[in-house]
Amino acid sequence: MRPEHLDAAVPEPADQRRYTRALASAREAVLAGQRPRVPVRSPIIDSWRRVRRHGLDPDRGRDVEPVSLTEVEWRRQRCGLAGDPWRTLRTGLLPAADSAGHIVVVVDRDGRLLWREGNRAVLRRADRLGFVEGASWGERSVGTNAIGTALVEGRPLHVHATEHYVGTHHPWTCAAAPVHDPRDGRLLGVVDVSGPRETVHPSMLALVSAVAAMAEARLREAHRDQLDRLRAIAAPLLARIPGQALVVDRNGWVAASTGLPPIDRVALPAQLDAQRVWVPAFGDCVLEPLPEGVLLRPGGLQRAASARVVLDLRGPRPQLTVHRDSGSWSYRLSARHADVLAHLADHPEGCSAADLAGHLFADPARTVTVRAEMSRLRKRFGDLLDRRPYRFRPELDVAVLR
Repeated sequence: MRPEHLDAAVPEPADQRRYTRALASAREAVLAGQRPRVPVRSPIIDSWRRVRRHGLDPDRGRDVEPVSLTEVEWRRQRCGLAGDPWRTLRTGLLPAADSAGHIVVVVDRDGRLLWREGNRAVLRRADRLGFVEGASWGERSVGTNAIGTALVEGRPLHVHATEHYVGTHHPWTCAAAPVHDPRDGRLLGVVDVSGPRETVHPSMLALVSAVAAMAEARLREAHRDQLDRLRAIAAPLLARIPGQALVVDRNGWVAASTGLPPIDRVALPAQLDAQRVWVPAFGDCVLEPLPEGVLLRPGGLQRAASARVVLDLRGPRPQLTVHRDSGSWSYRLSARHADVLAHLADHPEGCSAADLAGHLFADPARTVTVRAEMSRLRKRFGDLLDRRPYRFRPELDVAVLR
């Protein structure tokens, strides 16, 4: 085999049978703990060795039950790829994949399969393999494959035929590329095109990589739009604030500032659920949540501003309005969150997780669910809510309109 094939995405058609046979013998050597006699691409042999250490069955992998469709939908909404990114991936890949006898697959950062579309016959073959929505396609579950190995390697990858660790995957070829959040570089998931190994095409990896880059560009555009909306809120707000202040999104990207030299981004703490936070280069800062961002005022001696909070339950969609010296902001609420906030307003002395579980579910034992809901609320309204016990902060003026 020519040396340039070692790091190529996939061999040329004339070499594919020879490549497949050579890789089969190399895989057998690695399974036996021996050094393979033929060259193997570094991401493949590194993956084989990782998977072997995990103790995965090389013939059939590991039985991992797919998560429920309810959880699949929950993961779709939280993975960062729903909406425009998924439409970009689908539009860019599905026509070519379908005509070539392939399917398009998207997984989240955990390797859970969230979407799949494409050639119907190949979808039926995928069903028999367990390659279905909700399945885990990480290396620990199914061994070396383009999806799981791209998640580990963090780069586009083609895995062909006997490069797969698990024998039942040898009839397949797949090309995958990771998709990252341009705001913070966080891995969101992987997009993949898979099909029978006879349909392999050397350009498929380039296509998948290009479309993944397009999805990231869409995310970048959406972030710019979000900063523009935040900038529109920030301009009148900062005009009324003396001294230094910044309005940033929740990843620390600066929409606007006053009294400070230009800066693109600040390092925010992971949790924005306190009235004061410590920010590198600024020290202690007073924090106020805003729609899609936060207001930071450097200076640890500043007193956190009081506020009037109005919870309006009268319309079809509950709403929370916060009136501060810096401005007034309204937030739409889910029915569950409105119920929690109304209960806290009715009990200014505070509630435990068990109290809230009894109110919400008539089951005081469901404290884990309550804590998850309160964590989400505190991310949005961190300077309004106390914990231990859960309550509105005592200095707030809280009114409920029913």
